[in-house]
Formats: sequence, structure tokens, C-alpha cells
Amino acid sequence: MRRPLKKKRTWQPDTKYHSELITRFINAVMWDGKKDTARTLVYDAMAKLAAEGGDPLETFDAAIRNVSPLMEVRSRRVGGANYQVPREVPQQRRLALAFRWIIGSARSGKGRPMAEKLAEQIKLAANNEGDAIKKKDEMHRMAEANKAFAHFAW
Repeated sequence: MRRPLKKKRTWQPDTKYHSELITRFINAVMWDGKKDTARTLVYDAMAKLAAEGGDPLETFDAAIRNVSPLMEVRSRRVGGANYQVPREVPQQRRLALAFRWIIGSARSGKGRPMAEKLAEQIKLAANNEGDAIKKKDEMHRMAEANKAFAHFAW
């Protein structure tokens, strides 16, 4: 018997850009429930992107689109052996991974304000560069290398 499907969550669009994606990104940036701090960080990063020219929302959307992985490998035990089986990544997980990788690469850079590092990572990701893109490429490479085990998909 299958377990019941989880109810889909809905997010309120943020006040400044009226985007649910930005709201979710703010929630991903947030630490210890400090939403105001996270909101300030993200809005400052977007302001820096706007100052460099171009629409910050378009740049952000392009960055998320570029970083979102299409394939990943999942471990599957078959007959005493573990196989890395390539699978398509569900949309919700794609977003979660993209957010995690962009925020992680921004946090790993030391010595500058977080808003500045975040803006830089978003800009790099929009141009298909940076650490977050490397992570996605690595994940795709793993899936490609293990495509012989695709028939084990469940």
C-alpha cells in the first residue's frame, strides 16, 4: 500500500519582487528563524545585481534555471551489490538543491559581506560559472557515468 501524498505547500509572494521563488530563497538563506536578517541579505544582494545593470529578478531566475540539476544518482541495493542508479530529479528537489548550492558557495567565501558574496554567486550562476554550476556538472557526470544501471530504476 502506498503512503498518502503530501499536501503541496503554497508560499506568499515576497513584498518587493512579488515572487514565490524569492520567498523560498529567503527561507533557505534564513538561519535560526531570523527571517528579517535573511530578507535584508537577499534584498541587498538583489540591489547589488540591479546596480550592475539588468533586471535582478531575471538574473536570479536564470541562475536558478542554470544550477538546477536534471539527473542525479540514487543508491539501490540489488542482489547484495549497491548500484548508483541515475534518476530524474523532481522539481521541488531541483529548487532545493539549486538554493543549497548557491547559498553554500556564497557562505564558503570568506572576508566579504554575505550580500556581496550572494550577489556574486547569483551572477556567476546566471553566466553558467561558479561553484554551484560545478556541483551540478559533477552530479550530471555521475549520472552519465552510471547510466548502464538505469534499468535498476524503481
